[in-house]
Amino acid sequence: MTEKITRINPEQLHATPGYHHITVVEAGRTAYLAGQCPLDGNGDLVGSDSLETQIDQVVANALTALAAVSAQPEHVVRSVIYVRSDERDTLGAAWSRLTESGLGPAFTTASTLLGVAQLGFLGQLVEVDLTVALPE
Repeated sequence: MTEKITRINPEQLHATPGYHHITVVEAGRTAYLAGQCPLDGNGDLVGSDSLETQIDQVVANALTALAAVSAQPEHVVRSVIYVRSDERDTLGAAWSRLTESGLGPAFTTASTLLGVAQLGFLGQLVEVDLTVALPE
């Protein structure tokens, strides 16, 4: 399916740090993953004070969810990353850790990174929302 996904950065728009302004999917089925949270298999929050630990759990959860629909990170066509912070350095660190992880190819597509005031679980620092063009 990756050959039916086109990622575009128009020359008239600003350069990006790895993502694309536009992602076009020609045809096929789509999966919408629920926001992937830093919860373990028992539903317990991991790394309550560690953004890095929470990101690692989110990555593991997202990879598991992708595998459940026979997809890989390169099949992701849209991502939204929520980080509980208003610090630019923290947002940048979260972006770097995600893009350097095994989920990294997911963030070369249309992506949004947001600093937010609160997430759903007490102590939660990060959540990732993914849309996937399923392989045929």
